[in-house]
Order: sequence, then structure tokens, then C-alpha cells
Amino acid sequence: MTMIRKFLLATLIILSACSPLKTYRNLPEVKAWENDIRKFEQLDVEKSYPSDAVLFAGSSSIKLWDDIGKDMQPYNVIQRGYGGAKLSDFAVYADRIIYPHPCSAIVIFIANDISGSDSDKTPAEVAELFRKTLYIIRRKYKDTPVFWIAITPTAARWHVWPEIREANQQIQKICNNHHNTYFISTEQAFLTREGLPRTELFRDDKLHLNTDGYRVWAGIIKNELYKVLGR
Repeated sequence: MTMIRKFLLATLIILSACSPLKTYRNLPEVKAWENDIRKFEQLDVEKSYPSDAVLFAGSSSIKLWDDIGKDMQPYNVIQRGYGGAKLSDFAVYADRIIYPHPCSAIVIFIANDISGSDSDKTPAEVAELFRKTLYIIRRKYKDTPVFWIAITPTAARWHVWPEIREANQQIQKICNNHHNTYFISTEQAFLTREGLPRTELFRDDKLHLNTDGYRVWAGIIKNELYKVLGR
């Protein structure tokens, strides 16, 4: 057992040293979120949250979810979304966002690393950043259930859906191979029978969910929480 523990420790050290975060930590577009993270930290000082709450963190779909508290009942909710988040910045700030909150589960949705821009990451890069984020979470919360919500198919980013779908699939494999880590699939609920995005579930920008879209999303997410956390 001693040799096994030494091997695992050495592996973790190597993974940490090879962290992709070194590439991103000092980039201006990552540092630009510092004020948003400080606002979260101020909320942590001003407010108290129940220890059985579910922490929802990620990008604008989490931030704009106005009815998240009602939609997720009977679960208590901590909402920590900031618009435009990418895994490449979320991973840098993950400890400051997540560590202050003992909770019953952590739910993450981040959808901006592949958007059709020149700075897009490859699906493999996205998956590796998720793996690093999970590693950061597990340093403090070894057994807390972690849920990754699949990146949604949208009309606005349909031209890069094959790459997004591949990223989803790679992240799903990671989830399947890690303790208490779950992938929430949403693809079928947001596609028509013809396999195209259901535009009636999105706002005019064809990217962000509208009220009906959040209702569908909430039902899927809560059903997956039920399976793990119970009612």
C-alpha cells in the first residue's frame, strides 16, 4: 500500500506541474475577471449559506438564471455564474469560487471555450481544462458530487457543433471514470426531430435560454440531482 500511495502522490505532483493553467493564469482576458471573483468573495462575507446547498457555477446561463432558486426547489442554491466564463479562466479561479462553500453538490456549466472564434480551444484542450478543474475541486472536496452540464446545441454556434459535441463526449468519459462525478446530457432535449436546435427555447440571440428553455433545462438537471442526492 505504501508503494501505491507514493506512486499516486508522484502522479498528482506531475499532473500539477504540467498544469495547463500556467498558459492562462497571466493572460489579460483571464485577469479581466478578477473584479467579478472579488464580488463573489464579498458575497461570501456578507451572506451565509446552508451547508446542504447545491453550488451552481459557470458562465452566463448560470448567471442569467433568475428563477434558479424556485426551479431547483427543494434544494437550496448558491449561484456563482459570470457572463463569458471559459474553462481557461474558471479553472484559474475555481478554488476562490468553490472552496468557501461546503455543499451537497457542485454543478458546473461553461460553454464559451468553443464558439467559432479564432481563439477557440480544441475539444481535447477543453477536456483537459475540465480535468484540471475537477482536480482542483477534489483537493478540498474529495467526495462531494460534481455535475457537469453538457454544452447545449445552439443555433448561434451550430457551425461549430461538431467540435462542441466532441468536447462534451470527452468530458463525459472523464466523468464516467471519476468518483462521484456526473455528466448531465441535454442534447436530445434541445434538438428537433430533424437534429437542429430548438430555437423556441432560446432568446433572440439564439444562444441564451429563454423562460421555456430554462424550464426544460431545470427539469433535466433536477432529475439528475434526484438520482444522486435524493429528494
